[in-house]
Amino acid sequence: MRTLNTDKLAKLPTFNQHLDEKYGKPGTSEREQFDEEAIAWFYGKMLRDRRKELRLTQKQVAEKLGREQSYIARVENGKADIQLSSFFRIAAVLGIQFVPTFMQTIR
Repeated sequence: MRTLNTDKLAKLPTFNQHLDEKYGKPGTSEREQFDEEAIAWFYGKMLRDRRKELRLTQKQVAEKLGREQSYIARVENGKADIQLSSFFRIAAVLGIQFVPTFMQTIR
């Protein structure tokens, strides 16, 4: 079995350091924008994966919601500024149910 060189590992940058370099430190407007886009992409991917699992087209989901197919495409690609209520409606069409959990975050 191969052993890792801990000295070399300690010198490697962390992913957070990479994010700090590329998008700025947490709290900066650039980092906040990156975080928002990353979250939008993540939730869009979750919806897309579920839609595909159900073998539904974007058009079928859009029709059930009374929206355009292009809107569903933008949501799935993290490109739509979606309201929470719209997200829940799309999720409901896809059979995803959310149970609210409230946590206090300290900043």
